[in-house]
Amino acid sequence: MELVMTADGVDLDYGSIGALLDALYARKISASELLGHTIARIEALDGPINAIVVRDFDRARDAARAADAALGRGERRPLLGIPVTLKEPFNVAGLPTTWGFPHFKDFHPTEDALLVSRLKAAGAIIIGKTNIPIGLRDFQSYNEIHGTTNNPWDLSRSPGGSSGGCGAALAAGFGPLSIGSDIGGSIRVPSHFCGVFGHKPSLGLVPLRGYSLPPAPPVPGQGDLAVVGPMARTASDLALSLDVIAGPDEMRDGVGYRLALPASRHDQLKNFRILVIDTHPLMPTGDAVRSAIGRLAARLERTGAHVARSSAALPDLADSARLYMKLLNGARSPRLTPAALAEAQDVAAALAPDDRTLQAERARGWVALHREWLASDAARLQLQHKWYQLFRAFDAVIYPVAAVPAFPQDQSEPFDARQLDIDGKLYNYSDACFIWADPASTCGLPATAVPIERTPEGLPVGVQIIGPYLEDRTTIALAGLIEREFGGFVPPPALTAI
Repeated sequence: MELVMTADGVDLDYGSIGALLDALYARKISASELLGHTIARIEALDGPINAIVVRDFDRARDAARAADAALGRGERRPLLGIPVTLKEPFNVAGLPTTWGFPHFKDFHPTEDALLVSRLKAAGAIIIGKTNIPIGLRDFQSYNEIHGTTNNPWDLSRSPGGSSGGCGAALAAGFGPLSIGSDIGGSIRVPSHFCGVFGHKPSLGLVPLRGYSLPPAPPVPGQGDLAVVGPMARTASDLALSLDVIAGPDEMRDGVGYRLALPASRHDQLKNFRILVIDTHPLMPTGDAVRSAIGRLAARLERTGAHVARSSAALPDLADSARLYMKLLNGARSPRLTPAALAEAQDVAAALAPDDRTLQAERARGWVALHREWLASDAARLQLQHKWYQLFRAFDAVIYPVAAVPAFPQDQSEPFDARQLDIDGKLYNYSDACFIWADPASTCGLPATAVPIERTPEGLPVGVQIIGPYLEDRTTIALAGLIEREFGGFVPPPALTAI
């Protein structure tokens, strides 16, 4: 028996946010009943998947009762009564935030992340947190505190990382919305591996306050590459949830700025100008992914869309990938405050040339790193201009999310010695995974992951749709048109009833 629960025609396991809201508004189901069904499904199925590793069911039941009261008063909010999960690093008052590090297992923030506050204000019911790799630095999701998360399509395979718990939860039917983060493909890869939708927003579009390594205070700020964004099972749910969480941080930018994203460039496939890229100069694309992209391109052409497979305006992907790795290493390095940098510069300037003490070498190192980052940032500005020029000729770029579909779990150490099999040849694990996060991460561009088909072995294959800066509605709209025309999310067939 398939595990699909309906109430008066509403799919409670895999229904979209829009469909569930319609059922709540029409009193076909209550928020408490929807939550109760979701909790029962998690408790029945999550054991071998291990996606929801921090559960907040009691407070969720209180929130559901409050949502029912609000619905009874005729209130209408974008997520009123909708169960939502969050990636573990988001601060939720009273719940642990560890980033997978055992020494943070007892850290409990006292304040919600700004994004969490926005979700709650929109009526969302937070039911728990999803699993991650330690320090968010893997394309698998396992750590000493919470164990390993497995892919609902094949429990021997990775659901992706670092938002792997989010992808697995959505594929398993544990609520229609999960919020992840992305610096190196961490929303896009789990979406591709688990056959769901995900959106990496334009840099700075969604505030990061309350998404910080413990015990850092929740202060406003913008990551150098990092973003947070929605994952869902339909493109329309990405659009709806992005409207809820996006916008300036009122503690800082909200005083003088308002969000005014442009509408999608087009609303029909035949009007889109699409550049399709399925190869990379530094890393092969596996046949399962490359052939799926080829079939998608052919289908898009048949709808009347203008599809190109090359462009002289495309920036050099090899140079871009090398720049990305420099920026990624800088973004992950310990933070050097302006005061500490000034002190290091003063120390370095006063050093004798033959001074090789640890203090001297540390000061020289910080100054050199800062100069290298400034050079990389200048190169990024030039690269951003090249992408701006390309998007005058094209509306979107379709690009692989990863070289392969979901791969078998591999927790071998040392990490740097791991290898990834691409069509029978082995490649460095990190290089083979991270390379596809560029160029969207490098240049702060929006990228929407959309499922397009499945391999003969039954594994999902997705692509990322990269668009112009702050034209997030264009990439999500194109994802929605692809979904409508060719099909989108399909539940994993391996999930069976209790």
